[in-house]
Amino acid sequence: MKINHLDPATLPLSATAQDHWCLVRLERSLRCLTMRLSVLGLAAMLCCATTVSVAAPGNVAEQWNQNAEDTVVNSGAFQAEGLIYMAYVSAAVYNASVAINGHYAPLGTGVTTAEGSSTDAAIIEAAYDTLVHYFPAQSSTLYQLYSQALNGIQPGTAKSNGQAVGLAAAASVIALRTGDGRLTPIATTSSFTAKTPGPGVWRLTPPAYAAPQTLWVGDVKPFVLHSADQFLPDPPPGLGSDDWVKAFQYLEAYGALNSSVRTAQQTTIARFWTANVIRTYNRIVRDVADARGLNSSDTVRFAAMVNVIAADAAISMMHAKYHYLFWRPVTAIDPSSVKPGGDGFGPVPGYSDGNPATTEQLGWRPLIVTPNHPEFPSAHTSLTAAEIKTLSQFLGTDEINLDVHGFAPTGPAGNLNAVQHFATADDLLQQVSNARAWGGLHYPFSLAAGLRLGRQVADYDVHHAFQLTDE
Repeated sequence: MKINHLDPATLPLSATAQDHWCLVRLERSLRCLTMRLSVLGLAAMLCCATTVSVAAPGNVAEQWNQNAEDTVVNSGAFQAEGLIYMAYVSAAVYNASVAINGHYAPLGTGVTTAEGSSTDAAIIEAAYDTLVHYFPAQSSTLYQLYSQALNGIQPGTAKSNGQAVGLAAAASVIALRTGDGRLTPIATTSSFTAKTPGPGVWRLTPPAYAAPQTLWVGDVKPFVLHSADQFLPDPPPGLGSDDWVKAFQYLEAYGALNSSVRTAQQTTIARFWTANVIRTYNRIVRDVADARGLNSSDTVRFAAMVNVIAADAAISMMHAKYHYLFWRPVTAIDPSSVKPGGDGFGPVPGYSDGNPATTEQLGWRPLIVTPNHPEFPSAHTSLTAAEIKTLSQFLGTDEINLDVHGFAPTGPAGNLNAVQHFATADDLLQQVSNARAWGGLHYPFSLAAGLRLGRQVADYDVHHAFQLTDE
């Protein structure tokens, strides 16, 4: 519904959302006053002219996608966990844009808008209010970005109405997702039901033997899916099967830190795909927006598709990992790799698979340090398959012709300095699968299960959300 002027008190929000809206307004007013006083005090002390920051490149949607990415990654969130937060922000921004521009169905409950509301103001407000709600420790940095962005919009009714829409969209998403299973603080873990110790059962892995990573993600309420186990993969093969023997032998040879059969190029590819997936996927969003000349509204929809579908894939993948609790290659290949003194999952050293066709190797270690969560299915192929399926759906073709930024071993930690071009979706997914095997992290059957899971999640979500309406 559109009206001439938007009165926030008339927004069709639940009582919880209305209460949150009031609190956000109060908190923001106090925060603005505090920050402005700080800025004034600093200016008085420096007695110098103020400088104007240059806005980030791209449209407003790209800029706040970047701001959200930086906020989430800088919080220290693990990647699956971080995708949940990226989905919150992307959903709020998407709903704000849809309220003004129509054409697509909102995620959850839509909000009222007014004639002539500024889409850019709504995007800025929705992103900012969602981010400061979940990341209050970064409020100072976010407020500077927010003020700078709003200063670029002409004052007037359209701007204020747009801000009201953005705030309502943020409040609505926050209210909708309250109690969805997210745990805090960032990077927290939780308990789970362990399997009876034995061959094939997951153990803590060297060198850190870190506690299980964010297993609660698998219990978070999905954004579009009905449930986390909607596309639960079939179990991994038995330890007496030919599939297990072939997978074991391949990883033992190609995934070893000191492998004599893996080529230098394969090693570089394995390291390329260790880049943070939140940064990789959202860089793709902005690059596609630039290459295709997308406006803010289309960029918002694409970013929401990428991050919401990735979050659903992460929830499904983590649920499956802790459902099966399958052991990592380092544990299977080197039973002596179990934590000295024990890890609560079995004896020290660990179990052999009992298969005469596999030969354990004392001291075997993978090229890439093993993440601290179970093996099956592969996280990277699950998430990347979901993302690339989403991209193909958005572009309407599997001929993606995409440059992907990844990790360069010669660069600093966390860099995305290396670039590879992929002509098709299959080319990219095949390389990701190879990379995780060459890194010594996943068996081929786990990679294949991840690819299936990611595609299933993306296909379902794309056909049940983000759809055109009659407006």
